[in-house]
Amino acid sequence: MGEHTDYNEGMVLPFALAQGVTATVAGRADGLLAMRSKQMPGDPVVVDVPGLSPGSVRGWAAYPAGVAWALTAAGYPVGGADIDIDSDLPVGAGVSSSAAVECSVALALCELRGHSIGRRKLAAIARRAENDFVGAPTGMIDQYAALLCQAGHAMLLDCGTQRIRQVPFNPARAGMVALVIDTRIPHALVSGEYAARRAECEEAARELGIPFLGALAAALTTTPEAGSPAREAERAVSRLADPVLRRRARHVITDTVRARAIADALDAPAGPGTFRLIGDLLTEGHESLRDDFEVSWEAADVTVSTVLAAGALGAKMIGGGFGGSVLALVPADAAAEARAAVADEFTRRSWEAPGFLDVVPSPAARQLA
Repeated sequence: MGEHTDYNEGMVLPFALAQGVTATVAGRADGLLAMRSKQMPGDPVVVDVPGLSPGSVRGWAAYPAGVAWALTAAGYPVGGADIDIDSDLPVGAGVSSSAAVECSVALALCELRGHSIGRRKLAAIARRAENDFVGAPTGMIDQYAALLCQAGHAMLLDCGTQRIRQVPFNPARAGMVALVIDTRIPHALVSGEYAARRAECEEAARELGIPFLGALAAALTTTPEAGSPAREAERAVSRLADPVLRRRARHVITDTVRARAIADALDAPAGPGTFRLIGDLLTEGHESLRDDFEVSWEAADVTVSTVLAAGALGAKMIGGGFGGSVLALVPADAAAEARAAVADEFTRRSWEAPGFLDVVPSPAARQLA
């Protein structure tokens, strides 16, 4: 329920989707990697595994090729292989399709070659494929979610310490729908804006004299005497002279507090106001992403306001920003109206029709056959 990027080591709260990517592999004796995707018809992309290096493969094939490169670099040679990929995830919608490719290919290649690698280590290898081979400066949350989430749970991940806490999350049991709305504006995390946000957060942490912004968030209290987390965050970042750095730091700090508050609410006995509280926190998170972090986009803002007016308890953009999807928490009896309201608003603005995906917290990547 947090954005899928950690920026400067805060806390995030993702869950895995039932939709995903499958990778089927078979060994080859010639040292070649032949990669095919049902979503990208045409001839396979064929590369020589020993010749792989960052930037040597472009487009969708860079992700599976990067995994082969990262595994080999970590001391787990994969040799030649045929890799066939299929997916029912929308590409560029901010639902971590690239990490799903990486993690499914990593598991398949390890199974093929008999490598036994713990899932945390495998997540780090998959992240290196995306960071160093593809060149996307993403954090760890996507790979951790793909490899470590549990069915019926969201996972509170402290990106600074790598501690995880599984918290129960079953919207259907509470009469709710977790609805992902694809705005059809694709995002690309290799763009300069994403890297700029990371650099701004790192600079803010340096000026505050802390290793990462999440470390400051962890120290915030939420008692009535101390004031609201937002007020505490304002005090905490007041030493930053640059107003842009203040806004960036304030977002990371308050979003960590929100993720922790949602996890605590889910862990507590459910009450009549539980999902109302969670919805409010989601919407606050979107406002912070829009105003302080400045990574939202017009279609996301319109989607959030429209779905809230149609009865959603809360909504926020997901993904790294500048395109992708919105997650809305909607009462089941209002879900059809919410979808129709968003579709009508997109039509009124002459935008491409949005996509809708009801999502269920699902298990992490696993072997199917």
